[in-house]
Amino acid sequence: MEWPKSLDEYEKLVIRMNNPRVVIDNADCATATLVKVDSARKDGILLEAVQVLTDLDLSIRKAYISSDGRWFMDVFHVTDRHGQKLTDESVISYIERSISSAGDEADPGSCGLEALTNLELVGTDRPGLLSEVIAVLTDLRCSVVEAKLWTHKGRIAALISVKDEDSGTPVEDSDKIRRIEARLRNVVRGATTALSSSSTEAAGGTRADRRLHQMMFADRDYELRGGGQPSVSVQNWAERGYSIVNVQCSDRPKLLFDVVCTLTDMKYVVFHGTIDTIGDRAYQEFYIRHSDGSPISSEAERQRVIQCLQAAIDRRASEGLRLELCVADPGRRLLAEATRTFRENGLSVTSAEMSTKGEIPVNVFYVTDAGGHPADRKTIEDVIKRIGAGSLKACEDRPLRTGQKRPGSDRDEPSGLLYLGNLVKRNLYNLGLIRSCS
Repeated sequence: MEWPKSLDEYEKLVIRMNNPRVVIDNADCATATLVKVDSARKDGILLEAVQVLTDLDLSIRKAYISSDGRWFMDVFHVTDRHGQKLTDESVISYIERSISSAGDEADPGSCGLEALTNLELVGTDRPGLLSEVIAVLTDLRCSVVEAKLWTHKGRIAALISVKDEDSGTPVEDSDKIRRIEARLRNVVRGATTALSSSSTEAAGGTRADRRLHQMMFADRDYELRGGGQPSVSVQNWAERGYSIVNVQCSDRPKLLFDVVCTLTDMKYVVFHGTIDTIGDRAYQEFYIRHSDGSPISSEAERQRVIQCLQAAIDRRASEGLRLELCVADPGRRLLAEATRTFRENGLSVTSAEMSTKGEIPVNVFYVTDAGGHPADRKTIEDVIKRIGAGSLKACEDRPLRTGQKRPGSDRDEPSGLLYLGNLVKRNLYNLGLIRSCS
């Protein structure tokens, strides 16, 4: 790193201490790239590092987290979406730059992000709801640029970034904003809505995911019955003043992000942790305290942590058949037609993500029948025929809901605290002297 001549040695030391140091190592492990991060401890640094890796669609199969006093050290074993080590120098450089600058305040005017109107919706889910929301926006001449929608236990949370279809700019007319809010509240029964207009990141990436988690957490979906029940346990280690969180469930993309995001937003600090993946099963253990240094102090709090983590893991576990709509769609008219066709054929959208790659909108939907069961094959064929086989396609492979096993995956699961008493010593070994992935 080349330092500006105006900096003295003390100022250089302060910069080194406050900015994470990142080392990308492709030599020590035969099957994964090691991303090693160390820095002075500061709030949210673990989540920021995980967020950078997750946004690049990288798989974190193993990780070691350790804090020695005021210093923070992590090692992540990562692969690309094909299970290969990282070799693209631009990706490696991006990881180094992004994690090293984690927490720095960016100048909004220099980000080059498109100014959009961002909508947040939380309310009661029902079949055909997405179609009605899109119909309202289309009728009010609002073009959907990006969107994410999750459903969980009969509730829905959505982030939608739009712009005025006529001007191509954010919706700034106060009367139009009031009409949008009023009509969306009428459609999403019992809904809370929020609109903002700013030059911010659209409804994509893990920042949107974190906001969806926060919205559903505020909606207290974790208190509702139903959904999956991933294995989560919480115990106190009184001698060391830690609460120990243990998670065991089916592995899937973004699992570590969802768990760390929830702990962070609940104001817990992760001091040590071990993440491992055996076959298609994920095992995660975290040693946590409150931000004031105290462990979990009551049975009610312990149960709340368990419920919130189970909900966070379960929200993203997409149910249903994956349908992809990828075709040039000026004004998103085909999007409105597709969601209307889903509704008219009795299909319910359990989750959705809408984005744009280049000039082509990419829309992904997970659909079931109105009762939440697998959709009838004939119905899917009719929907594809009506929209056009060149525009809409069905993808059979989909993430499993937490708690399900893939055929042939009968390996016994370890139970209880996997690493109690040995975690800190082994983490320090792995953080500095990793020589294998075993």
